[in-house]
Amino acid sequence: MDDTIGFPDPGLDLSDGFKPHTSHWGVFSARQSEAGLEVRAYAGDPDPNGIIGNFPGALRHQARIAQPAIRRGWLERGPGPDDRRGRDEFVSVSWEKALDLLGDELGRIRDTRGPGAVFGGSYGWSSAGRFHHAQSQVHRFLNIAMGGYVRSVNTYSSGASSVLLPQILAGYEDITKRNVTWEQIAENTDIVLAFGGMALKNSMVAGGSISKHVERGAMEAARQRGCAFILFSPLRDDLPVEAGAEWMTCLPGTDTALMLGIVHTLVSEGLHDQAFLDRYTEGWPVFLRYLTGESDGQAKHAEWAAAICGVDADTIRELARRAAGKRALITVSHSLQRAEHGEQPVWMGMVLAAALGQIGLPGGGYAYSLGAIGYYGRRVNDVPGPTLGQGRNGVRDFIPVARIADMLLNPGTTYRYNGETRTYPDIRLVYWAGGNPFHHHQDINRLRKAFAKLDTFVVHELAWTATARHADIVLPSTMTLEREDIGYSTNDPLMVAMHQIAEPFGLARDDYDIFADLAERLGAREPFTEGRTSRQWLEHLYEPTRASLQSRGLEAPDFDEFWRRGSLVVPQQPDDGGRLRSFREDPVNHPLPTPTGRIEIHSAKIAAHGDADCPGHPVWLEKTDMPKPGAPCFLVANQPVTRLHSQLDFGGHSLGAKHRGREVARMNPRDADARGIRDGDIIRLFNERGACLAAVHVTDGIAAGVVQLPTGAWYDPMDPEDDAPLCVHGNPNVLTRDIGTSSFAQGCTGQLTTVEVEKFTGNLPPIRAFDPV
Repeated sequence: MDDTIGFPDPGLDLSDGFKPHTSHWGVFSARQSEAGLEVRAYAGDPDPNGIIGNFPGALRHQARIAQPAIRRGWLERGPGPDDRRGRDEFVSVSWEKALDLLGDELGRIRDTRGPGAVFGGSYGWSSAGRFHHAQSQVHRFLNIAMGGYVRSVNTYSSGASSVLLPQILAGYEDITKRNVTWEQIAENTDIVLAFGGMALKNSMVAGGSISKHVERGAMEAARQRGCAFILFSPLRDDLPVEAGAEWMTCLPGTDTALMLGIVHTLVSEGLHDQAFLDRYTEGWPVFLRYLTGESDGQAKHAEWAAAICGVDADTIRELARRAAGKRALITVSHSLQRAEHGEQPVWMGMVLAAALGQIGLPGGGYAYSLGAIGYYGRRVNDVPGPTLGQGRNGVRDFIPVARIADMLLNPGTTYRYNGETRTYPDIRLVYWAGGNPFHHHQDINRLRKAFAKLDTFVVHELAWTATARHADIVLPSTMTLEREDIGYSTNDPLMVAMHQIAEPFGLARDDYDIFADLAERLGAREPFTEGRTSRQWLEHLYEPTRASLQSRGLEAPDFDEFWRRGSLVVPQQPDDGGRLRSFREDPVNHPLPTPTGRIEIHSAKIAAHGDADCPGHPVWLEKTDMPKPGAPCFLVANQPVTRLHSQLDFGGHSLGAKHRGREVARMNPRDADARGIRDGDIIRLFNERGACLAAVHVTDGIAAGVVQLPTGAWYDPMDPEDDAPLCVHGNPNVLTRDIGTSSFAQGCTGQLTTVEVEKFTGNLPPIRAFDPV
């Protein structure tokens, strides 16, 4: 394990003209040669991510945007609602004209409607660099030049859990970043109950740079020591083969019922840790009345759970017995809470861990979403990293991130969120940089109607994504390889000097330079730039790290030396279990940041909200979107293997995994045979919201009654003039439902829905998603 997780850094190989760079999926070096772009993975990475193979084909792809473009309808008729967005043609213009027109429109909105009529999109993930981080850049610009903007809160990945966990256990980052680490699992854990799994495709990416992919090695080391991994998922590869997992295919969306059955067994057989529950938790007696059926007349015993989740009752009881008294770790994946009532499995997983009495012990207890992102389960850096200040937002209004279509379609209407009744603002201009809502948002046909309501939709993009094609003003931005930056993650000790590898494509410009020129048109250039060039900003942002190292008597190279070396290893905090360990050791002097200072199995605060779809303790709630016997399948719309979300879908690594140009869905042989479908066929997936085509891989690695289609294939409507056109490329978000997890958190429910599947026998339409505009 020391060789896998530890440092020192072996250094980036910068011979033969290779230069250092990094990405959300791994550190690498690259060079331009007569053969084109060449990339090679960081030598210190024991398990490099193949997504770096998307760069060579993407760098100069025809889908790149070469110069500013304005939608013809907006250019000729001016701002206003228009259902031609996504169907209209674009007119190429000069930078000067594009910026003049946009500056005038931003000034009009600011002066007549105020900054509360502007929504700053930009979901992030565009670059591992800390300065050219598009989300930070656009928010800084809107705050300084416009006086603010309506923002979004939470994420599509963890919309339910990020609202719930701070109220019942601890801060979100306390649980995900300062809790159970991979070292602890390798050395201490006896049994892992992984609800939703810990798929390597998810942990292979991180919110910032990532230098070493350690998850596979940690699970293998734990297994060799004797740790048992049990996977509850419809997908066998939600744990790697190195974990040697026992695979149990509970019905999608029923994990809460399964956990209730396990806890009921623990209690009925006296296997639960009552001493832990008494000392550290709040509300166990209230929950116990529900568990035993005293409060509702239905005991949540193993037989009850088995009838819901499809796992045999004897197996449920045996699971409880195997976990009791062991160093047991309960993990709950992001995927479980990206569904209707998504708060419940997150909360119930914590209750299961509390009943086992393991929370706060090394390698034991509760680890929400361990394995979801590459910085979860890792130590935290002990020096500050580069951070671009975003200024002060003068607008207090916000929405939960997944409610954007509701906001645009229903301004002035009310909705519930976190115990409050809020009102959707009236947004007239959306500014998006560094994101693709036509990838991550649900019910794309509804989203198209929502964006049609705007006066103006502005997008910075490097390629003609569906989001760019639905915009009014499209400004070409550089790819990460075409600029300098500093790569850094709070949970990875390798800071990387990201050298420029290639010249910008066409007339593409850095977001920073675009915003600087726009800020000048709005009278705010100096406060936005603070008089610095991009290189001067990098030097400025590096200084806090250097000063912190120097104050500790550690090696603290100046910026020029750091840039020459290409990387710098920074110290990390000890692996001490963070807040949960401190609480376990001394709950009086180190209380949790919950209303009672304890683990809240029942939350009086949440109960007081009065929201029936998220009561005061975890419960089993029936889903409204469930397959009928002999009818549709569950659709699991999860993250892809060959790209990060939808990024560089036209890259070689991503294209190489498609079949006949389509995204590949997976299906169990039983379901395929019943529909006359064979491996490699093109299938049509459809429901009342829409339809898409995909290739199919028939495999016993997926549970019967389930079809899996990853997100990220660029939306490609066969006939954009239709209100609900067929996506010929395989984007599952034409099928997913645009509703919140509950009125408590309003998180994304895009992981799970129901569809019917049939073999496609018509003329196969061409893929046009990557055609130039």
